[in-house]
Amino acid sequence: MNGDGDVRSWVGRTYDGLADLLATGPAGTWEAPTLCTGWQARHVVAHVTMPARLSAEQFGAELAAAGGDFGRLSDTVAARDAALPTDELLVALRSPVLHAWQPPGGGAAGALVHAVVHSLDVTVALDRPPAAPADAVRAVLDQLTAARGAVFGVDLAGVRLEATDTSWSWGEGTSEGDVVRADGGSLVALLSARRLPDGRDLRR
Repeated sequence: MNGDGDVRSWVGRTYDGLADLLATGPAGTWEAPTLCTGWQARHVVAHVTMPARLSAEQFGAELAAAGGDFGRLSDTVAARDAALPTDELLVALRSPVLHAWQPPGGGAAGALVHAVVHSLDVTVALDRPPAAPADAVRAVLDQLTAARGAVFGVDLAGVRLEATDTSWSWGEGTSEGDVVRADGGSLVALLSARRLPDGRDLRR
């Protein structure tokens, strides 16, 4: 993966790109379903923008109220804050605070995965080009395959992945049934244990 400066730039550009898409999308874009089961686009945005809207103290209080369960916290905050005005959510997406945020223990690489994967939850579901820069998508592909799918619990044994929009490929699968071909953004979604709109997934 490139230096932290490049990665931070990619994070900011990804969130800005998602904001641009949502700000100019047709009616109903904010209510469109995403690759996150049960979440509309506004729920995804409410989730990713938590660092821009919650102070450390507020986050700690939310986590305590969720019994220390981050998944429960995420669902609670997304359900509640999805109702915020879209202008407020767009401001949060463009916030320098969000663009500089890094997940605890995850560093810049973790921040990039979070931004790219959740932006693709929206864009892949909407059949739109990635909000993330192409280099960022490739970097996340490299990171997730280097971990052999362990980040999201995907089993890549015997699988070969081939991007249809770039020359990127990975894996040793040899039979046609072992080869997964899709655009880079969709491959990231598959590696993130998402089910594509066409029904494909890598969960085993």
